[in-house]
Amino acid sequence: MCLVPSALNAREVDVSGTAAIEQRYFLQDALYPEQERANVSVFAQVEIYTEFNDGNDSILFKPFYRQDQNDSDRSHGDIRELIWLHVGDDWELRTGIGKVFWGQTESLHLVDIINQTDNIEAIDGEDKLGQPMVNLNLIRDWGTTSFFFMPYFRERTFAGLEGRPRFELDIDTDRPIYESSDEEKNIDWAVRWNHYFGDWEVGVSYFDGTSREPILTPLIEEESAVLQPFYPQLKQVGVDILAVKGAWLFKFEGISRRTSVEDYTAAVGGFEYTNVGVFNSSFDLGWLVEYQFDDRDNLLLVPSQNDLMLGSRIVFNDVDGTEILFGVIQDLDESSSRAGFIEASSRINDNWKWSFDAWLFSSDEPMEPVYQFRRDDFVELSLEYYF
Repeated sequence: MCLVPSALNAREVDVSGTAAIEQRYFLQDALYPEQERANVSVFAQVEIYTEFNDGNDSILFKPFYRQDQNDSDRSHGDIRELIWLHVGDDWELRTGIGKVFWGQTESLHLVDIINQTDNIEAIDGEDKLGQPMVNLNLIRDWGTTSFFFMPYFRERTFAGLEGRPRFELDIDTDRPIYESSDEEKNIDWAVRWNHYFGDWEVGVSYFDGTSREPILTPLIEEESAVLQPFYPQLKQVGVDILAVKGAWLFKFEGISRRTSVEDYTAAVGGFEYTNVGVFNSSFDLGWLVEYQFDDRDNLLLVPSQNDLMLGSRIVFNDVDGTEILFGVIQDLDESSSRAGFIEASSRINDNWKWSFDAWLFSSDEPMEPVYQFRRDDFVELSLEYYF
């Protein structure tokens, strides 16, 4: 079935994209014999864009593919976006496969629930799978109200036995369990209102559908044990707030979730302060502090029950766009449990860019989520080509 009007044939089509090679190296020998210390992967993402009807309609297509050296589960493709956008006088309609981000905080994204996490891409959960949807945005003086209708669910991706980092037991993604009898065809829906009040930006959201965060339940078989993903039905109310006060950014996200398994609340909030032109240089130096809270009792499933993130952002303000972000997330209940990270990137020229990432983990407590990654400290260097 063709959804693209024939008028597109005469329109200009813009094509751009990224191709990259990544080298990841783990600083310790692996916990499990299937894993290696070094891993190479390549990925490509193409962006195809065109508009028509005097700019009131447009189509965006973003296919993605990664090939991984060791983990066959990480070798995968996805349609990140395939969206038809129509813009009216005070409304917008998006139809297709889309990507939506909600939230304000740096260390944890609680309210961001529309898209499923592409968990095998990166440990920070920033990468998302494309979500089939119909999205209507009503733009008024008193704020923007967004409605989402999602007819198909995307399962979370997980590393295979050869992947690092990974859980101790293999995750059986071929046999997920759904609370809904409609399984992945359950109809999810959501609504969000957001508005600006001077220096403040406020968002309030509601989601009703299949939880994007599976509960991993042990399944004992004849010769082995695996973890089986269970996706319950979920009702979530979320609030996200950003206040800009000069050099200060104050950020907050909070949620209340109700499922058949448990009801709980979670929040993350803090600030970022930026010293502009520190020491009379061109550098900007930012300081980040965020507190993470979650009232669930199961420590193994909750990495952010009572944690504090301290970090710093260095912006060089050079022609290459050089930036460095680093920080540590400390468990306030268990002093031995923490995770540290570094993210750095810079352009080489108009087409090439390098980036460097590192994650370090520490824990002596087996019930802490970070304990399973205790030998998975790694550094990663990537070279990216933009066209």
